[in-house]
Amino acid sequence: MYLIMNWTSTLAAAFLAVTVFCAPASAQSGLPPAIEDIVDIEVLPGWRGSDGQHMAALRIRLADGWKTYWRAPGQSGIPPSLNWSGSDNLKGVKFHWPVPDVFDVGGMQTIGYEQELVLPMTLVPKSSGKPIALSGKVNLGVCKDVCIPADVSISVALPAQGAGSKAPIKRALRQRPDTAKEAGLRGAVCDVEPISDGLRVTVKIDMPKLGPNEVVVVETADPSVWVSQVSTAREGRALTSVTELVPSSGKPFLLNRSDLRLTVLAAGRGVDIRGCTGS
Repeated sequence: MYLIMNWTSTLAAAFLAVTVFCAPASAQSGLPPAIEDIVDIEVLPGWRGSDGQHMAALRIRLADGWKTYWRAPGQSGIPPSLNWSGSDNLKGVKFHWPVPDVFDVGGMQTIGYEQELVLPMTLVPKSSGKPIALSGKVNLGVCKDVCIPADVSISVALPAQGAGSKAPIKRALRQRPDTAKEAGLRGAVCDVEPISDGLRVTVKIDMPKLGPNEVVVVETADPSVWVSQVSTAREGRALTSVTELVPSSGKPFLLNRSDLRLTVLAAGRGVDIRGCTGS
């Protein structure tokens, strides 16, 4: 699915400009370290395909011991926000998230990446034969002993005949989760019941075991819904996970099962399941 947005144009130059908005800090002040000492972000310009679409990527490099988060960050993570609101000749964006790692910190489960994240992006231009002026903001949470938000401005020109380095982007594309078909999925059933402040969803997935300590991540079409995994267990091919969904209203709500996105993670692998059926 593509994210379609209405944007205005700001083209700074044919190179990347990154500005990090963060108050200065030092070890002597007792404040967290400066964000520019923790995270470095650049755009890998990639290439324009024969279909007119442009494949590029964000490369996020982190200092030792620091982590950033996947699109569904887990119990205590900070969800990333990628907003290309200043771009020109850009109709839509599709992100290709590599399989993330699952971390357990003090009994809290978070999902993300350490050291480096290369996030490929399929950019759909309004006019395929013209450059894309990619301009906007990236908001990330980065964590070690403390968590710090990073607000990064980006402006870069992607030529219509661009042919940048392909290797890191292609490597990241190969790190995507398996599809349901590739994983041998036979079915995914979701039983939904109301609770006092939302819904409880019991997901029953029929597929071979992915690896030890499987985690099932449930995502809704509404990012404002708080998602909390309660339990996960496997018996043979049956993987069962219970998740609670709490909207901002704090009340039960209507849920379209076909809008749910289920991701199974284990042992550095992932399976992407789109939608589930009723029992």
